[in-house]
Amino acid sequence: MRQKTGVLFIQSQEGYGADSVVHTHLMRHLDRDRFTVHVACTAGNDPEPPESLVRLQAEPGVHIRLTRFVPGLRERTLNTVLRSVPQGLSAPFDFVDLREYVKRENIKIVHSSERPRDSLYTVGLAKVAGAKSVVHVHVKWSGIYSAPAKWAVNHADAVFSISNYVTGTVISMGRDPGSIHTILNCVDPAMWDPTTDGSIVRRELGIAPGTRVLASVSRLFSWKGQRELLQAFARVRERVADVVLLIVGADAPHEGSSFSEELKGLARELGVAPYVHFTGARSDIARVMAACDLYTMPSFEEPFGLVFLEAMAMGKPVVAIDNGGTPEVVAHGETGLLSQPWDIPALAQNIVRLLDDPALRKRMGERGRDRVLRQFNPQRMAEEAGRAYETIVG
Repeated sequence: MRQKTGVLFIQSQEGYGADSVVHTHLMRHLDRDRFTVHVACTAGNDPEPPESLVRLQAEPGVHIRLTRFVPGLRERTLNTVLRSVPQGLSAPFDFVDLREYVKRENIKIVHSSERPRDSLYTVGLAKVAGAKSVVHVHVKWSGIYSAPAKWAVNHADAVFSISNYVTGTVISMGRDPGSIHTILNCVDPAMWDPTTDGSIVRRELGIAPGTRVLASVSRLFSWKGQRELLQAFARVRERVADVVLLIVGADAPHEGSSFSEELKGLARELGVAPYVHFTGARSDIARVMAACDLYTMPSFEEPFGLVFLEAMAMGKPVVAIDNGGTPEVVAHGETGLLSQPWDIPALAQNIVRLLDDPALRKRMGERGRDRVLRQFNPQRMAEEAGRAYETIVG
């Protein structure tokens, strides 16, 4: 009987972002007849366990190896430095023990995101333990990323990429195309039920029955296109009276608290402020999607667009722009409508077209849900990753 191949995921982050969600889908759905799944996960520095550990401990069949990582480069405040001293002192010894863990558990693949600490651990650990390293790139790759992250992506045995668009950016930075595996993201359709009751959100926000609702869910920063969306919405309001816009999300950390205020000011300037709801971050995104008639986010050079899959899984048509990884997710004319970047009139026209045609919204929503079930499910993603692992190990 063939020995199973061990795969070790590196999770040094205490948070649990979109990349962690994607990796968890892989952990959950890798073929257990071929692979064993392990995670080196941070225990955190606080008495309460970090979100990443809580989430991963809930995954059946995943072996958790609590790990003390070298403190991150951004942990520079006095408080975080003091709290991370014990972790920093023990990290080198823990790394040696982790190397022995890799050997003992027949781990042949060490896998992480492109985040600097995770990817450095992945490449370094794989080299000293005789395993293969996989760095999973979830972003548009370019020269703006840190030197440690670029070194790791360049020196990993293989790279996973979330879209053909991202693959092209990694190649443009000098990576050998033959060592890159393009594995499109997924969502778990079971978590996105089109029969979810959206009336709760509508009542909470005081939206009158019969009013049509646009929703845009993401962190708030310039590349996500909220500024352009407001400009298009002002045009939409000139043609459709009974429509409101939900802008859901908090300012991205690098934007501070200024961008949301800029957006609110722009809404007032355009005369649409009474019809725009800035909700901040919410945890009930499925209900938000259920409350809307269509989803729209004109983000520029989106690496993939998981939120588009979430909207499609909820049976909602999508209005977005035709660049980045978006056209790999949203099929123009089938599951949504795409326009060219910065073309505000075309963006507005696509929104109006769907608002004015309930039958088209329904048809595109149904096709979007079907597309997710057929092409963007976790089983497909895990099977492709498993074949790639076997190729990498040889």
